[in-house]
Amino acid sequence: MINDRSRDAGVTFDEPDEVAFAGGDRARHAEVLGSGKTNSLGDLHALQQLCDRQARAMRDVFEPLLRRQPRIVSEPIRILRFDDYVAELPKGLVSLNLLRMAPLAGHALVTMDAGFVLSVVDLFFGGSGVLPGPMPIEFTGAEEALAKRAVTNIAAMLTRTWVEIAEIGFEPFARESNTRMLSHLDGDDAVVITRFELTMTAGAPSTSIDIVYPVVSLKPLASVLGAKVQSKRSGADPKWRSELTRAVMQVPFAVRSVLAEPVVPLSKLMNLQPGDIIPLEFGTEIPLLVSNNRFGRGIVGQSNGRTAIRLERLENLKDEDDQ
Repeated sequence: MINDRSRDAGVTFDEPDEVAFAGGDRARHAEVLGSGKTNSLGDLHALQQLCDRQARAMRDVFEPLLRRQPRIVSEPIRILRFDDYVAELPKGLVSLNLLRMAPLAGHALVTMDAGFVLSVVDLFFGGSGVLPGPMPIEFTGAEEALAKRAVTNIAAMLTRTWVEIAEIGFEPFARESNTRMLSHLDGDDAVVITRFELTMTAGAPSTSIDIVYPVVSLKPLASVLGAKVQSKRSGADPKWRSELTRAVMQVPFAVRSVLAEPVVPLSKLMNLQPGDIIPLEFGTEIPLLVSNNRFGRGIVGQSNGRTAIRLERLENLKDEDDQ
């Protein structure tokens, strides 16, 4: 039986795992049986309210990448065993991103579907977001870079919004693309799952972005996470920020590529005549420049009967130690 207090918090219960909130009949029953899977955080009213605000803030994260304003809503919070959460994830390629959350112990996890990552990259470079078939078995450099950029902005958004409850600094530090590589939690550890449903356009299928917290990491905040009333601190006007973002996205940038840059001695340069030949040497990859800054590297080829460059990686989105 689910009590009214838990229903008001917008939290769902997962029948197979006997996970429930303290204060409900099932929670007391599970504790008597010694299952060890009860929720020790109580009713997460404040966290659910925080997720609603994070959903609005997350639009500013993805609008510059998608070139459109998505619809993002937060779903009811759930608590699962970590193994059961991993079992829910799609098989194969998935974007898994670990975040430090100082001063709390443990790591948060940001999960994005591989198809969504590929669509973001295609839309960012002016495509229609159509997925390739079949799906790749690993991310390209450009896809890794765009995913990293999105997660970095999500971490900054979490730091800004969590300040309403506690001063927590979120920072990305590791990425994986296969659930078998996740080892930061034991399978029986309980995790809090905050899910955000993102829809790019009306009528289009939605995708989910999960931010997962270990229950043990949030225990020091149990009293404030259960508070029903949270003071809302004033911040930037979301409408103003959205309009500013759209205006900035219309700023034109000159994009060019350089096939080769031969070096010619001044003595030869002064004696050049029509018909003279200057040899050129260039590799398989050439730089792509945006406003005289190196943006990435790609391979010259043809597309639809026209000379084109296939972008292989983005250099300005990588850390210096990755370049």
